[in-house]
Amino acid sequence: MGHDDERARRWRLALGGAAAGQLEGADARMDAALAALYDGKGDRGAGLGASAPRVARWLGDIREYFPSTVVQVMQKDAIERLDLTRLLLEPEMLEAVEPDVHLVGTLLSLNRLMPDRARESARAVVRKVVAELESRLSRRTRAAVTGALDRSGRTHRPRRAADIDWGRTIRANLRNYLPERNTVVPSRLVGYARRQQAVQREVVLCVDQSGSMAASVVYSGVFAAVLASMRSLRTSLVVFDTAVADLTDRLADPVEVLFGTQLGGGTDINRAVAYCQGLVTRPADTIFLLISDLYEGGVREEMLRRVAAMTAAGVQVIVLLALSDDGAPQYDHDNAAALAAMGVPAFACTPDAFPDLMAAAIERRSYDQIRMAAPGR
Repeated sequence: MGHDDERARRWRLALGGAAAGQLEGADARMDAALAALYDGKGDRGAGLGASAPRVARWLGDIREYFPSTVVQVMQKDAIERLDLTRLLLEPEMLEAVEPDVHLVGTLLSLNRLMPDRARESARAVVRKVVAELESRLSRRTRAAVTGALDRSGRTHRPRRAADIDWGRTIRANLRNYLPERNTVVPSRLVGYARRQQAVQREVVLCVDQSGSMAASVVYSGVFAAVLASMRSLRTSLVVFDTAVADLTDRLADPVEVLFGTQLGGGTDINRAVAYCQGLVTRPADTIFLLISDLYEGGVREEMLRRVAAMTAAGVQVIVLLALSDDGAPQYDHDNAAALAAMGVPAFACTPDAFPDLMAAAIERRSYDQIRMAAPGR
C-alpha cells in the first residue's frame, strides 16, 4: 500500500461516517469497534447496549485490532460512557477484559455488589494487576528506601570510601584548604552510618477511598505492602471515607488489602488524621503520607490543627493529591494552600517517582515536586 493510500485509510478510520463506508475487511471491523463506543446515537453508532454477548464480541475485536495500551483506554471509556459496570459482575465478562489499574478500581467499587460467582473472577483480575505492579515497582522501592536508611545516619568513622559524604566532608574541612595546592586536607571525615536491622522509621499511609481516588487506592495498597515487607520500617495503612478502616493487618497480601477498601462515599479527612495521630509513637522518626484530593466533608479547621500539631511534634507530613499516572488531578486548592502555608507540601506523584519520594523523605531532604509529578519516569 502506497503512502497516499495509507493516509487515506487512516483518515477514513478517523472520520467514520460516510468515509468509513469505503473500508473493507479488518479495517471495517476496526471502524465498527470504534463506532460502537464513540459514535453515540449517530448513523452508525448502535452502541453496545446491555447485551453481554455483544460486549464480549466487542472486547474480542478491540484486543485483536489495537495494542494493549489502547485497549485499556477504550475499556475505561466504555465503562464510563456506556455504563457497563453491571456487566462486569458476570464472570464471562471479567475473563474477556484486559486487566489494568482502572479496571481494578471499577471492580473494587463494585465489591459489595458482586455475586459469589463473579468474586473469584474479580480476584483473579486484581491479582494479575497487583503482580504486574509489584514486579515493576517493588525492587526499586526497596533499593531506594534501603539506601536512604543507610545514608540517613552520620558517622565520623565511615568504614568504606563509598560511605563518605564528600559534600559534608569538604564543608567540615574548609579551614584546612591549601591554596598552593588548590586542595582541602580532610582531617575529619563525615560519612553515612550503616545501621542495624531494627525499626528506623514509622510510615503511616492514610488513603482517601472516595470514588475519584480509585487509581491512587490501588497503587497505595501495593506500595504499602512493599514497605511493610521491610523490617527497618513499621508501616501502617489506613483508608477512609466518612469512616476509617485500618488495613495494616492485611499488608502481607495486597489483594486482600484492596478488597478491604470500599471505593465511593463521602470524605472525612479530619477523622482519619485523628485516628492516624494515635498510631504515631516516635514523631521524629515518622513519615505521615496523606493521599487525598483534600475535598473535606468533615471539620476543616480541626483537620488543619491536627496536621499542624503533627508537624510541631516532629512528624514529617506529606500530602499526595494523587498517586497515579492520570495526569494533573482535581483537588481542593484552598486546603492545599493552607497546608503549604504551614510547611506541608501537597502535590501529585507518579508511581514511578514514589521510591525517590520515600528516599527523600527518609533523608529529610528536599525533592523536586515537578519531577515527582512528571509522567513517564
